[in-house]
Amino acid sequence: MNAAVHPTESAAADVIAQVEALGRAARVASRRMAEAEPGAKNAALHAIAEGIAARRAELVEANGRDLEAGRARGLDTAMLDRLALTDARIDTMIEGCRQVAGLPDPVGTISDMAYQPSGIQVGQMRVPLGVIGIIYESRPNVTIDAAALCLKSGNAAILRGGSEALHSNQALAAIIQAGLEQAGLPREAVQVVPTTDRAAVGALLRMPQYVDVIVPRGGKGLIERVSNESQIPVIKHLDGVCHVYVDGGADLDKALAVAVNAKTQRYGTCNTMETLLVHADQAEAFLPRLAMALGEHQVSLRGCARTRAILADSGADIVEATEDDWVAEYLGPILAIRVVDDLDAAIDHINTYGSHHTDSIVTEDYTRARRFLRAVDSSSVMVNASTRFADGFEYGLGAEIGISTDKLHARGPVGLHGLTTLKYVVFGDGHVRS
Repeated sequence: MNAAVHPTESAAADVIAQVEALGRAARVASRRMAEAEPGAKNAALHAIAEGIAARRAELVEANGRDLEAGRARGLDTAMLDRLALTDARIDTMIEGCRQVAGLPDPVGTISDMAYQPSGIQVGQMRVPLGVIGIIYESRPNVTIDAAALCLKSGNAAILRGGSEALHSNQALAAIIQAGLEQAGLPREAVQVVPTTDRAAVGALLRMPQYVDVIVPRGGKGLIERVSNESQIPVIKHLDGVCHVYVDGGADLDKALAVAVNAKTQRYGTCNTMETLLVHADQAEAFLPRLAMALGEHQVSLRGCARTRAILADSGADIVEATEDDWVAEYLGPILAIRVVDDLDAAIDHINTYGSHHTDSIVTEDYTRARRFLRAVDSSSVMVNASTRFADGFEYGLGAEIGISTDKLHARGPVGLHGLTTLKYVVFGDGHVRS
């Protein structure tokens, strides 16, 4: 006699079967998307933009249900703000679809074509990755961003948004699929997981037969879980411990502008500066100016012994930095400061404590700038610019699906090219190998 099946086990099995069905459909759709013409993909994006505009009231109503449920669950103000689909955010989604439609289509382009001694021509063609699973939290506008980029790059997508945005994401999924069908593309090219059960995430991470790449977008806990459990390659970053180094050859006016912007332009982003490094020769002239400027933004300072000694008489609110501060991603109005002896010490600090996200040097010395660019092991390395520029839009990618601090397969802001790969193509004329 068979053992009784526990209700929770039965429910989990149902969720797994549901997600596997999405995977099978996505795999079939991905083969059609790989051959889709640019005109059809752009038509789908414009149809989605028009659908969002036409069904704005439905979106607001669905989002209202999510907000009401979120308040009942005790979500904090910041989370509710991220969840809300305001008129401005809906307008941004519409414009985002149109902007992605206007980007050059990378699929099918052939590069580095060259004749070989045998007479064959060998090059590389850019092709879609296949099926992309995207797991994210809170912001329902990510549903449109992710769908648009995956669609344009010829991929199929399985989207698993946060449970708090279920109604919003389902409403957006209906609009996306209607736009795909209107353009003659398979509606299964973009699917939203229709359950809030956490078992769906686990199922998605264990389907290498259907899913080619996983992209997590959210907090550190989510990304760690995905990284630990996934049987599928993951494009991700865990932390944004970003640095600005004020070199001995820096223009201090430039340094002040860059440092203040990198810290205060927006606090809760992964490309915000969390640690400032200052060359010892510049520290006494620069740190009091910086402390005064950051004081106007109510930024709390944590400094090494030399930093605190220099600022002792400045009236700055500064406490002793601990080892934990050098690896901290504050995501708030807090800055760690360290005085270093030279460029070598700055590079060593960044490569030891940084998260390989974004780091910048402020200097007028071209030789030191070049060395910093070569030696710092991060996905974005800058000279005389704020770390806040580490963004797909600012890099001219049009949009991004996230930031990668991995070295394979994409690194830095992941736009359309990051959602494709290369395969070799060979042209011959009856050539045979001797």
